[in-house]
Amino acid sequence: MIKASYLDGQLLLAMPGMTDPRFDRSVIYMCNHNEEGAMGLVINSAAVNIDFPGLLKQLDVPYDSEKFSNKSFSSEHTKEEILIHSGGPVEVGRGFILHTADYMQDSTMIISETIALTATVDILAAIAQDEGPNNFIIALGYTGWGQGQLEEEINHNSWLHIEPDEELLFRTDLDLKWPRAMAKLGVDITMLSTHSGNA
Repeated sequence: MIKASYLDGQLLLAMPGMTDPRFDRSVIYMCNHNEEGAMGLVINSAAVNIDFPGLLKQLDVPYDSEKFSNKSFSSEHTKEEILIHSGGPVEVGRGFILHTADYMQDSTMIISETIALTATVDILAAIAQDEGPNNFIIALGYTGWGQGQLEEEINHNSWLHIEPDEELLFRTDLDLKWPRAMAKLGVDITMLSTHSGNA
């Protein structure tokens, strides 16, 4: 397989008829893809039973609860609106922050010119102090594929892929990300069958 066929920095879009119900209408940002496998974060699914203050408390990250209730971020989020995403079914207790590349740490993984991934408590502390990246997605867990698994699923028409944009990644409502991504690809979702097969 040649490097050009790897999907780092792309969005995967679940096709109708996805056989795994966990990924029905999923939009997944691909953080890493190589000959050994792939890793991505679902960006249109909310985690249940946890919010940002609760996550900080769970991880013993200090924050000012009064500022939390009153202060807006300089970024496009307010602290009350920071959503915790369900990034996928693997290592659901582990946190990942997908963010714009205006914030960097030594451990930050650069994915593209504009997008990076950080998985440390330090970035959560920075976000809590309004010193984090301008745009970000906090996700618990990730989605992973073994060697050749994703390629096989793509060959079976389980996924489409497109170039992302920051509006779609960070500023589109969760329930609108899949239809907007499909529309960006030029796909009329009303014309897609939920069944696949050959005539």
